[in-house]
Parts: sequence; structure tokens; C-alpha cells
Amino acid sequence: MNSHFFSEQKGNILIVDDLPDNLRLLSETLTERGYEVQCAINGKLALMAVQNAPPDLILLDIKMPGLDGYEVCTELKSQASTAKIPVIFLSALDDVFDKVKAFNVGGVDYITKPFQVEEVLARVENQLTICRLQQQLHSQNFKLHKLNQDLAHSNQELEQFAYIVSHDLQQPLQTITGFAELVLSLKSEINLEEEADEYVLPILEEGIRMQELIKNLLEYSRVGTKRRELQPIDCNLILAETRKQLHHCIEETQAIITHQTLPTVKADRIQLGQLFQNLIGNGIKYCRPGVIPQVTISVEEKPGEWLFAIQDNGIGIKPDYFDKIFQIFQRLHTVQEYPGTGIGLAICKKIVERHGGRIWLESEFGVGTTFYFTIPF
Repeated sequence: MNSHFFSEQKGNILIVDDLPDNLRLLSETLTERGYEVQCAINGKLALMAVQNAPPDLILLDIKMPGLDGYEVCTELKSQASTAKIPVIFLSALDDVFDKVKAFNVGGVDYITKPFQVEEVLARVENQLTICRLQQQLHSQNFKLHKLNQDLAHSNQELEQFAYIVSHDLQQPLQTITGFAELVLSLKSEINLEEEADEYVLPILEEGIRMQELIKNLLEYSRVGTKRRELQPIDCNLILAETRKQLHHCIEETQAIITHQTLPTVKADRIQLGQLFQNLIGNGIKYCRPGVIPQVTISVEEKPGEWLFAIQDNGIGIKPDYFDKIFQIFQRLHTVQEYPGTGIGLAICKKIVERHGGRIWLESEFGVGTTFYFTIPF
């Protein structure tokens, strides 16, 4: 076996045994294999050695004068600084009771005397490998935790940036759209040629579309940046408010909205209203040509949560888009086909997760879609 292998397997081992022959045999064998070895002839000296230079593993005899192996292991496991050191018991005691006791006090393995050297080496290497893997896992988990913290901080900064930028863009856009409207209203008085409509109207239309985009971006960023305390909210009142807000498009499309009696949930009132408005509004907006939109809101009590369903008879969504539809700026249709910004469902997902719930959908293309979301009790 080469020296490179030894360097990889190297570890510090404490051997505790009151028989000098056992100490000598194990010490020489482990040293030859590249391990650093300490020896102690009784339990008291073993505890002192561990405190002075904690080993990577302990080979511990049970029957010793003074403190026996069980007492030594119990003492080691009671101290935070030594509790994680693996202990392999070496003993002539072969009764099941003794072995069970050894594991109960914290041992990781048990070798019966007289032992075979190769067996001891194999079990030592196995335990040290387990320790190294646990240390690597702990290190990787720590790094992952740090990365998650950094990512959360970056996301928070990004949301704050989006909020500030969106907020600051509103004023110049209002000026642009305001002047475009003024020019159109005064065109007869200032002898503006009719052909100018094709220049002014696009300015107004695109300005309005940008205002809508900024409004939705602000709503999306606010879900993460404004943390309100959740309060009991009657969903029937939220639905009534939503119907008022959607009154124009309900009348225009003659949409039919039906619902069960809805529960009271712990929620952010404003965000819950956004959730209902976006999902019901989508059910009306994405209707099939010549088909009156129908939206049904139902709810079912599940263990620990309410399961809401908002079902429509619209154009439906192909399964390929199920995973993408809740991502921000993911649009499945052109603005000319169905106006929108591609942010609404991303807002819905963020709101539901902010409340500790889940959101998903079922859909049949050309038939309709059902959005499901949960809100914990």
C-alpha cells in the first residue's frame, strides 16, 4: 500500500486497554498503516488524553480497573467537545447484553476479543471514512446555507431595485401620456393633420401599456418587500370587492361568475384581493371567441389548509407551459391577441407562497383551466 493512500486515510487514534500486549500490537499495526496513535492503560488516563488532544477515533476496552469502558464512553458522550468522537469497543465480553449496552452508551461498533488485526483495520477505516463524509456534508451544508442567505439578500435587493425603478418611471410616463392625450384633444384647434393620429396614438397606447407594466412590477416587488401581519379575512367580502373591480370586463363579456360560500382565512387583505382579481380576471380575459366566459370559485377543507379552485371555460393551456406560466414575464400570447404584461401569475405564485401555500393548475387546451391554491389555517 503506497504512501499516498496512507495520507488520505491518516487519522489520530486513541487506544485504551489495560493489556500492554494489545496496546503494542494495535499501536504498531495502525502506525504502519499511516495513523497517528496515542495509548492509555486506563479510563482516567484516556479522558485526560482526550481533553489534551482529541482523537479522530477511540478503540476502547470495556473491562479495565477503575473506570470501565462503559463509564468512559458515557463521560465522553456527555461533553459537547467530545460527544462526536466515534468509539469502537474492544472486549472479550461476547454476551448480547454487553453489546447492546455498548451501543446504548454511544459506541459505533463492537469488536470481540481475541480480535483479528485486519478486522480492526477495516472497521477503523470504515468509521473514519464515515466521519470524513459527515464533515464534508456539514461543510457543504454550511456553504449551501451561506449561498441561500446570499441569494435571499440578492433577491431582496433586486426587488427593492425593481420597486424604486418602477416608481421613478411613473412620473415621466404620466407626462408623456398626458401630453399625448392633450394633443389629441386639441388637434382640431391647432389644425393638426388627421394623419398625425398614426404618430400620436401609438405614443399614447404604448405609454399606457408601459404604465400597466410598471404597475404590475410594483405589485410584484411589494409582495416581497411589504410584510404585513396576516389577519382573519372573509373571502366572500374579497370576492365581492373583486367583482366590483372587474365590473367593466364582466359587463363587456357578459361573464358568469358562480361560487360556493367561502371561508375566513388568515391573510393579507390587499394581496388576497390581488390573487382573486388576477385569477378571476384571467378566466374572463382568456375566453374562447363566441363563448361567454364562465368562472367558478370553489373551496374544500383539507388537513391544515383550505384548497381553493378557480375554474374557467377559456382557451386552456398546453401542458408544455405548465412549469413556465408562473415565471415572471412569461407570455403565451401576443399583446394583440390578449393584452397583458406576463407578470400576473408570477404575482399570484408569490402571494400564495408568502402565505405558506402552494399554487398549481390543471388545463385542457381548448376547453378550460382550473387554478388551485392552498392557504393554511
